[in-house]
Amino acid sequence: MASEELSRKLQSRLAATREAEPSPEVKPGLKAEPSEKVELSPVRTKTQEADAACGDSSSELSAKLTRRLDISEGNAAPRASRVFNPYTEFKEFSRKQIKDMEALFRRHDTGKDGFIDLMELKLMMEKLGAPQTHLGLKNMIKEVDEDFDGKLSFREFLLIFRRAAAGELHEESGLMALARLSEINVSIEGVMGAKDFFEAKMQALSVGSKFEAEIREEKEERKRQEVEKKQRQAAFKQLQSTFCS
Repeated sequence: MASEELSRKLQSRLAATREAEPSPEVKPGLKAEPSEKVELSPVRTKTQEADAACGDSSSELSAKLTRRLDISEGNAAPRASRVFNPYTEFKEFSRKQIKDMEALFRRHDTGKDGFIDLMELKLMMEKLGAPQTHLGLKNMIKEVDEDFDGKLSFREFLLIFRRAAAGELHEESGLMALARLSEINVSIEGVMGAKDFFEAKMQALSVGSKFEAEIREEKEERKRQEVEKKQRQAAFKQLQSTFCS
């Protein structure tokens, strides 16, 4: 395997470096006592430091390759990834808004790998009419890149619109330009959606209170009608008894 070959090369280089190191010399006229031990502080050369760093990288690479091989051979299970549900995590947006954002994300994910990388983001901003510099694009990704992979997942893409709706983005930032120029104007709709939600809730409470008030009025009206009916019956009986007497 490539990792084993790399490991052998690193070991042979380390052995060659150790052989090339000069042995400690004793100056003429000085004798070290047999019982004394001369301790030399280890001095790492640049070559040794480079080899050590390379060794760390190779061991990490070897571990990744070994795990990948174990997974492919069925000796290890892949790490379970957290299930992401945009409708439950981003409740401030309507289902239509999330579907529109997903369509926008998929349209610019030209690699169809579930991510928008630096080049895809560059083309996206150019199509939106707000081209960015290379550094500006990197800063855009960095601002919402929670897993530090240098590209945007759909969840990180939604974070752009969440922060835009919450007013957490600078007006001159590339992310704000993306949110403002996209066909999903959540910087307005998101806030209005929350406003509409609370207004609808208050309206529902108001309707409920009005409904209860109408029921009370109907009950009181029926009671009043019953009282009037009894009064009319009593008056009729009294009039009837007067004629019959």
